[in-house]
Amino acid sequence: MKLDYVTIEKHGDVAVVRFDRRENLNAFNEKLVVELTAAARSFHDDLDTQVVVLAGAVNGFSAGFDLKATDSWTTETDDLKRRHRAYGGVRLCKAWEAMPQITIAAMERLAVGAGVAIALACDWRVLGKGAYLYVPEVKIGLNLQWGALPRLVTLVGPARAKRICLMCEKMPAAQALDWGLVDELADDGATVEKALAMADVVRAMPAPTVRMVKEAVNATAGALHAASAFADADQSQLTAAFGAARSARTEFRKG
Repeated sequence: MKLDYVTIEKHGDVAVVRFDRRENLNAFNEKLVVELTAAARSFHDDLDTQVVVLAGAVNGFSAGFDLKATDSWTTETDDLKRRHRAYGGVRLCKAWEAMPQITIAAMERLAVGAGVAIALACDWRVLGKGAYLYVPEVKIGLNLQWGALPRLVTLVGPARAKRICLMCEKMPAAQALDWGLVDELADDGATVEKALAMADVVRAMPAPTVRMVKEAVNATAGALHAASAFADADQSQLTAAFGAARSARTEFRKG
């Protein structure tokens, strides 16, 4: 498919996938979700690429899902089509998590909501020292979806996952590293370079063994993920319809 927001750069057995909407601090819309899903799936049968680095825009990894992009969803009258649209992010993160290559998210300046969700679907995360993570879904009356909640619990444990989701605090880079949400910090503007340095270590290892170990770890750590998050997009549509949630989103947009 033609990619307008996503580019794929090949450097031997390492690839860098960059996504940039060129507006709204690189917030996601449906087209970007579809393009990034297609990009991920293009590596599923790729035996030559061993590491894939995921990078957002220079001015920010991603500000989350663009709320303006969801305004038209309420006009969709076909229930099946509406549900399919709601699960786009779930398919996106599954596609990235299921890639046989080692995946590394390189995040500059900010990763918010959906930006955090897709990073959690990668194997490792590199964050700029001046950047922050932010999960504001509850603040606007939504649950954390895209399959991100069980991945978050696996990484930081239940108490910290509750604090991240329920208190909606912006988390500075040092805290994200301390809590295990990210694996490396890099100077601002140098996250891709740090990710590529990590890739150099991995690509020197026997490729079949690397893939087997990744699959084994994912199978063990994520054994119950699908069972616990299989309906998270349905739940999100339900919670979004609550009066309190609608009021919260109205106030959030004013801010």
